[in-house]
Amino acid sequence: MQTPFFPAFRPRLAALGRCTQRLRQTTLAQFQDHLRDLLPIHLLSQEDDGPNSRDRCFNVRLTLECFLWQMLKPRTACREVVRQVQALRRLAGQAPIDEDDSAYVQARLRLPKERMERSLEAIAQAAQRRIKSPLALQGRPVKVVDGSTAQMSDTPANQKAYPQPSEQTPGCGFPVIKFVVLFCLQSGAILNLMTGNLHSSEQRLFRGLWETLKKGDIALGDRGFGDYVNLAALWARGVDLVARLHANRKVDFRKGRRLGKNDALFVWRKGSHQSDILTPSEWDLLPEQLTVRLIRFTAVIRGFRSRKITLVTTLLAPKDYPASELMDLYRRRWRLELCLRDLKTTLGMEFLRCKSPEMVEKEILAYLIAHNLIRCIMAEAAQTYDQDLERLSFKGTVDAVRQYSAAIAQARSKSMREQLWQDLLINLVRDLVPNRPGRLEPRALKRRPKPYPLLNKPRHQFKEIPHRSRYWKARPRDHKALN
Repeated sequence: MQTPFFPAFRPRLAALGRCTQRLRQTTLAQFQDHLRDLLPIHLLSQEDDGPNSRDRCFNVRLTLECFLWQMLKPRTACREVVRQVQALRRLAGQAPIDEDDSAYVQARLRLPKERMERSLEAIAQAAQRRIKSPLALQGRPVKVVDGSTAQMSDTPANQKAYPQPSEQTPGCGFPVIKFVVLFCLQSGAILNLMTGNLHSSEQRLFRGLWETLKKGDIALGDRGFGDYVNLAALWARGVDLVARLHANRKVDFRKGRRLGKNDALFVWRKGSHQSDILTPSEWDLLPEQLTVRLIRFTAVIRGFRSRKITLVTTLLAPKDYPASELMDLYRRRWRLELCLRDLKTTLGMEFLRCKSPEMVEKEILAYLIAHNLIRCIMAEAAQTYDQDLERLSFKGTVDAVRQYSAAIAQARSKSMREQLWQDLLINLVRDLVPNRPGRLEPRALKRRPKPYPLLNKPRHQFKEIPHRSRYWKARPRDHKALN
């Protein structure tokens, strides 16, 4: 018996019988042999004992698939998932299930978080196997670190674990979760993440990802990660770091050992105050001084003022790592910034809807797994038709997968499924994103907002102003300038 979302998995689903075959269409569909090697079999199988050992309609396999389907179809309610399962059971001639979504919600609560974490890692590795060149710089893999935030539902449990910004009035804001993710530069897949509240610094969260980095890796980050602690600690682990120099650190290239124009070596010394992201023993293990390399170049974007950017790195050999290659490497980092946009804007991760901190963490993992799944399909299309992976559209891939999955699920022969799969891949490489290097889209809205007053009190205390469109509080102070 094959599973509907990741085929060739054989968990103990015999009790579902014919219903299991029909429920394949509940989520994306079974892509048959194409995505067979994404996950090990045991990650979606039933447990021998415990909450997930019983044969249920919403078992581990089906629950994870429905969860992923919700992530790939933004703003899908749990009730819609249950309605689809009800319709497919009726189509299969099975007994109807309860119309309430409580069973599915409880199944998501039982979903093991550690299995989702291992699933994220397994799909990321599958995406890396599908790219043509998994090594980015001098035969070494490059991993990009970046951080962001997301809002979540305003519940007491979420507020306690992830409080809202202090400048907002209590009851008028939303809890905010901060997360730092580690990307693969070549495939764009997410390797791991760490979460925290607004009071957690990105450096502290990145400290939790050091174990993900392996000896020989190159870490690439923005100016928030180019400090002495990260450079020295990663260098001791055999990992080199390339990051933008922090704006507070001033550099005089005349005082360094010159390697080229705007390229020199400097000696940094460990500070007198212990870093708060390290334990005393870890702080003592850091070297008293470290030789770093600084590279300065000018970033020129047509139509905008040029900017001077200074990079700091522990890659000291100019012949093995020329300054031009390191500059190009940092420019490529911006493409990985767009992966966060794919997550937050395209998939809708900018607002998390779960009501408890435990489910919020699972929801984030489900978003990341869904993101990596799309990255796997994009990597296969780029490799099959020898196309640049960065030119493939993430949003276009999500749309194509939604439509082709229904056709693949209903194909009656293996040859027809293969033909549909090839049609999916070739349509992805035909619908390329225009190559516009250095393009910048201003984050501005043309459509005017609705004239609703601002919520500056808790909702149960707020009194709506009658004829609100006549009052300036209902509009921005500079509303005349908008028209």
